Amino acid sequence: MRRSKYVRPEYLAHGGDRPRLTTSAMIASIAGADQPTKPAPFGHALVDLASRDERIVGLSADLAKYTDLHVFKAAHPDRFYQMGMAEQLLMMSAAGMAREGFQPWVTTYAVFASRRAYDFICLAIAEEMLDVKIVCALPGLTTGYGPSHQATEDIAMFRGMPNLTIVDPCDASEIEQAVPALSAHRGPVYMRLLRGNVPLVLDEYGYRFELGKAKLIRAGRDTLIISSGLMTMRALEAAKQLQKEGVDAGVLHVPTIKPLDEETILAECRKQNRLVVVAENHTLIGGLGEAVAATLMRSGVRPSGFRQIALPDEFLEAGALPTLHERYGLSTSKVEAAVKAWLSE
Repeated sequence: MRRSKYVRPEYLAHGGDRPRLTTSAMIASIAGADQPTKPAPFGHALVDLASRDERIVGLSADLAKYTDLHVFKAAHPDRFYQMGMAEQLLMMSAAGMAREGFQPWVTTYAVFASRRAYDFICLAIAEEMLDVKIVCALPGLTTGYGPSHQATEDIAMFRGMPNLTIVDPCDASEIEQAVPALSAHRGPVYMRLLRGNVPLVLDEYGYRFELGKAKLIRAGRDTLIISSGLMTMRALEAAKQLQKEGVDAGVLHVPTIKPLDEETILAECRKQNRLVVVAENHTLIGGLGEAVAATLMRSGVRPSGFRQIALPDEFLEAGALPTLHERYGLSTSKVEAAVKAWLSE
């Protein structure tokens, strides 16, 4: 049997003439083998919030189990609405509920919200400044099921939509903290969701989520890694490895992509003449990297260098998630290697 050079043997199921990836490998958690995790942090946080706020309702497009909204459904069955595989109807229903004074929390996959329901979110929710929270699983490269499920361009699409706040949390604790903060914010929000058993990363740094605020998690004199979502976890892991090799890497976590905390980004980039690296789980087109680059250019701030760690401008392959992260440069080892190479230029 011939093996693909991109697939490790442990992710192969034998049978037939060609290797087949097992389902468990393709939907693998982003957590490391010994990393602490929390199950369904979004679902549990929403249940807690709804127990204190009767306005909150949950809506899903036949994906409650896969967006952790099943936890809310079990706790508040009379406030859960299953809309079926109809994302446009899902968004219009949420808009109607928001007009009646409810606060709808809508869940689906990020590809379906961004590609299939974009116009409905834009005209029915964002233009009307309705209080709808759109929480979407499988952002960027967090599934191995290929382009139909990999929302690699969702931030690029939504950044251009007026009135829409965009949040990309790093770990379970930040998701838990973000839920009440997003509820308190009046207006439409799009949040990228890490689902299932989500890693715990930021607790050891004493981090607290604030909507619209970027925060320095780790100081560093040689380079500054600006990151969001799961890539903050990878940046922090890479920074620890780089420290062992004498490279001092700082990490600035940017959970709110829009509105961008330009003040903090500029302040950190002005501190020292360092290499700035932006790391994101998104295509290099139209995401955090280009937002940071534009901010620096408009303000006349010139770091010693500027680089991006991001997904390529192409449709990605299907396969085992750890293998794909290694292939497309999102793994800890690839982040570490890229930073070292750029510093040596």
